[in-house]
Amino acid sequence: MSVITVDLLTQIKEEAKRYFTNAKGSHDWEHTERVYNLCVRIGEIENADLGILKLAAILHDIGREYQDKTDGRVCHAEKGALLARELLKKYKVGKKRIEEIVHCIECHRFRGDKIPQSKEAKVLYDADKLDSIGAVGIGRAFLFAGEVGAHLHNMGVDIEKTKPYTKEDTAYREFVVKLRKVKDKMLTEEGKRIAQERHRFMDEFFNRLNKEIEGNL
Repeated sequence: MSVITVDLLTQIKEEAKRYFTNAKGSHDWEHTERVYNLCVRIGEIENADLGILKLAAILHDIGREYQDKTDGRVCHAEKGALLARELLKKYKVGKKRIEEIVHCIECHRFRGDKIPQSKEAKVLYDADKLDSIGAVGIGRAFLFAGEVGAHLHNMGVDIEKTKPYTKEDTAYREFVVKLRKVKDKMLTEEGKRIAQERHRFMDEFFNRLNKEIEGNL
């Protein structure tokens, strides 16, 4: 199939939703919808192939449950790429397009070792990262901390000695280990522009949180 139609997008979206039946709040279907909207916004500005990009956005996190169930031992990007390939074959999407979509999915992860090569992969990477910072990113960080049973805050610990998926995997730890670095990892010009403002807001929030925890505000 050479043309990615609205009907095809709708059908695949309905299938993709099934992978989020037991999704946790920090990586639920609403996250996918936000990433989808950011992909369309950035993709239009960056002149990306929106057909490829929309399908990649819809499917980018369908492997997430497998990572959550194994406390991170399974890479959701790699698993999602495998699942997406089979799903796209089912709908007779062209082989070249399948490879382009799968590439976007398998290299969208912040901690992954695969580098986005295509314009569409770079847009998806940026959109997914942008949803992890700013006001939404803060909310998601606290949601995830609650999901793994983490403390509210752990400013006084040595972050290098803490581990993910433990009581020390707080929103602040996520900020130190990952979120504060996101703005410097953007791959598109529009992504970089959006990230600057989201980073500023997030940085101010965690600075204030530290002061309030210490009783200085």
